[in-house]
Amino acid sequence: MAAVTLSQLNLGDKISEDVLTPLGSVLLSKGKIVTSKELEILQAFLILSVEVENQAPAKTSEEDDGDNVQTSSLSFTSSPLHEEYDKMVNVLRGVFNSFTTGSSLPVMDIRKQLESTLDNVKSYNLISFLPRQFMEKDYLLHNSIASALTCYQIAQWTGFPQKDWMQIAFAGLLHDIGNIRIDKSILFKPTALTREELEEMKKHTVIGYQMLKNVPSLNEGVKLAALQHHERVDSTGYPLGIDASKIHPYAKIVAIADIFHAMTLNKAYRKAVSPYLVLEQLQSDAFGKLDPVYVRSFVEKATQFHQGTVVRLSDERIGEIVFTDAAYPTRPWVTIEGKIVNLVVERHLYIKEVLR
Repeated sequence: MAAVTLSQLNLGDKISEDVLTPLGSVLLSKGKIVTSKELEILQAFLILSVEVENQAPAKTSEEDDGDNVQTSSLSFTSSPLHEEYDKMVNVLRGVFNSFTTGSSLPVMDIRKQLESTLDNVKSYNLISFLPRQFMEKDYLLHNSIASALTCYQIAQWTGFPQKDWMQIAFAGLLHDIGNIRIDKSILFKPTALTREELEEMKKHTVIGYQMLKNVPSLNEGVKLAALQHHERVDSTGYPLGIDASKIHPYAKIVAIADIFHAMTLNKAYRKAVSPYLVLEQLQSDAFGKLDPVYVRSFVEKATQFHQGTVVRLSDERIGEIVFTDAAYPTRPWVTIEGKIVNLVVERHLYIKEVLR
């Protein structure tokens, strides 16, 4: 174990003592493996030296180039949640591939892996969680699994009884299952859909309901979530244009999760949007489009970060959250190099990424 300066720190070094910010918060935890992202954070906070153990050998410039390619997709710390999430991707891929042939839905297999994934939900932060391996062609799988995790949390946050939590997670997981019968040229089209293609795409709600309606181990809320997750409380949604009184509560929750993850995951025709901007959009849509009570709980809980959370702003500066006004949960105060940036006042800025 030895203290090394930042200039001596190598990718792959293991941090042997917690690295603290000037305010005393943990910036990097003991045991963290240094990647390019960790180096960037240390530089932003003007850290002069850190304690490391078993220092990795410095890489040549050729090796560094290869490592940079790797860290773009492999810089995430492995965790039990990531392990189970990856298994859930494989299970769901198999289900989506086989279910198109008319075979029965393997609910028990899905439930077993979903339960294993949800066993780790306490370490799931919907703002900062990213899959370790993401390919745009697998967008539907990732949106479904992320929606399941988020729906499970929303069910808890909004006071649903525990018996509903798993079924609401199922609703999030299977809400888009009808898309597996939509023409792939429409589903993965890299440009805007024509009016005719959009109408074809909208059929996934009815198709999904028809695929699930005779599955006895799923309750009616799961099936209606597949049908109604694009309905809106002001009757402007589809496929039926019903109002809030006729939309099942599961579908209202899935609508929130689906919008959030649809915007914060990369698609072929659009890159991911900052989760904070999406939360602000959800807040505005709560008036007339989405259930306002569910949205309020969702935004409040999603933004409940402790002081010391490290974030990157839209101007690429890195700072530390020091205060959050409950009236403006998506716009906290951030300290950067000893100065406070109040995002409530500086509206042109926003949080682009949560780093730690």
